[in-house]
Amino acid sequence: MSNVQTGFGPFIAVFLTAQAWTELEIGLALSVGAFVSMAMQVPAGALVDATPNKRFAAAAALLAIAASAILLVAWPETLPVMGSEVLHGFASCVLGPSIAAISLALVGRERLGERLGRNARFAAIGSGVAAGLLGAAGTWISGASVFWLTAALCIPALMALAAIRPADLRPPAPEKGEGGALRGLRDLLRNRAVLVFALCCGLFTLSNAAMLPLAGTQVTRNAGDEANLIIAACIIAPQLIMAAIAPGMGRLAESSGRRIVLLIGFAALPARGLLLMLVEGPAWLILVQALDGISAAGLGVMLPLLAADLTRGTNRFNLCTGLFGLAVGIGGTLSTTIAGLAAEWFGPGTAFAMLAGIGLLSVLTVWAAMPETREAAAR
Repeated sequence: MSNVQTGFGPFIAVFLTAQAWTELEIGLALSVGAFVSMAMQVPAGALVDATPNKRFAAAAALLAIAASAILLVAWPETLPVMGSEVLHGFASCVLGPSIAAISLALVGRERLGERLGRNARFAAIGSGVAAGLLGAAGTWISGASVFWLTAALCIPALMALAAIRPADLRPPAPEKGEGGALRGLRDLLRNRAVLVFALCCGLFTLSNAAMLPLAGTQVTRNAGDEANLIIAACIIAPQLIMAAIAPGMGRLAESSGRRIVLLIGFAALPARGLLLMLVEGPAWLILVQALDGISAAGLGVMLPLLAADLTRGTNRFNLCTGLFGLAVGIGGTLSTTIAGLAAEWFGPGTAFAMLAGIGLLSVLTVWAAMPETREAAAR
């Protein structure tokens, strides 16, 4: 899954630039994809909940992503590219919850934390490997080869999905009479723990999303031709940290509770923001950015795990995951805009301090308001 999704990162901007698209047109296309991804989180979660065959949902999403890659590269005109972004955005919203639901059905709620940690490890490894592979293809073959290769990578993903036997899947049985998606959403919005963690997710990405782009702007101004290499290292370093610690975070969540893992992951945010305000050299920037691996491991493991805790005994796991994903999307969308304005008006140091302050607020929200859900899930 991570191999496939990596093709829809910065490579789109590079490819469309080579097709003589303007920055405004590229930004509009990427904004359409981001908006669809954010708006469809909850509906896609409800759709996955309503689909008895989660493997079929994941396979359909993979095929849709392959189709969006082929559409983008074969017909790089305005409407086809916009359609590709819409198709990819919706398919991604289905694919993530489907993988989480399959994980839950494979291992059960009691071992879900460790399984999600392993998922995060392989996702980090997949993203790093695919970035190198696709980058090499784009450099030495052509920009279009990135998206043909992205579509081709769906084949081994589908083979891996097909290797999961239906007999190995034991989805949790929902309670009778729990109602449809609208009633489920209404019940989730009345759950204090759901609302608190959604707030935590929003504050997390409000602090986190703009840190690397803001640092990248400063690096580009100071490092010149070496900027791309430094930014690549800033992306790879957190993936290495995440791959190393994510399974341990999952085991810690199962043995010691969810709050401790949340506090560890969220506490890296204000520390990173303050350090980015102080450091200047490329080597220090890469080391500080590695802290993002701790935060990503914490949120990546805990978001689906808390959704499973908070929807135990119901068929609303993916609906809850989509609700948290919506909060993440809103925070990420606002983050870059607010940080950009702060950097322009008051300077990058003030912008980093502001992001660190929002990160500290997210830690305080977890500490003061987020209940422990492990004991409740065990009961």
